[in-house]
Amino acid sequence: MGVSNDEFRAAMSRLAAGVVLVTAFEPPLGPDGPQGEDVGMTATAFMSVSLDPPLVLVSLREGSRMDELLDEQPLWAVSVLSESQRHIAGRFAMKGRISDRLLFEDIPYARGEATGALLVGGALATLECRTEERVQAGDHTLVIGRVLTAGVPSADGGPLTYFRGRYRQLG
Repeated sequence: MGVSNDEFRAAMSRLAAGVVLVTAFEPPLGPDGPQGEDVGMTATAFMSVSLDPPLVLVSLREGSRMDELLDEQPLWAVSVLSESQRHIAGRFAMKGRISDRLLFEDIPYARGEATGALLVGGALATLECRTEERVQAGDHTLVIGRVLTAGVPSADGGPLTYFRGRYRQLG
């Protein structure tokens, strides 16, 4: 007995999830190589793991740009998106894009002091993390990160959620 991909996807789509933007800075390849670049990825598989020490987990599609980057770069950040930031979630959920440079152009952000990764302005919460462990799990990599900084820059609005294949608002 087994479950089909469609059955599993349909069942899991009934679990509402918060939406975050995971960011990291891809350093330059060398003095003659391309400049460093900020990289971002929308994620709904994100959760708190431990309070002591403070740990979080994000699930990345194996072989994705973010998976490959976080295999090399241990510092990354998370911005918990608000309901008014649906456009950001949609923009960074696109598959197969070559460069993220233009995607950040009109988004307000600050650079994290601990990681150098971008933190989205207006996010409900921001976290800067350092990878503690990577675990292969099927076609994904579970990245467990130690939280280096945590902030609550905005109390305005509710969370952006993902339910039944769409971004939604509470209420």
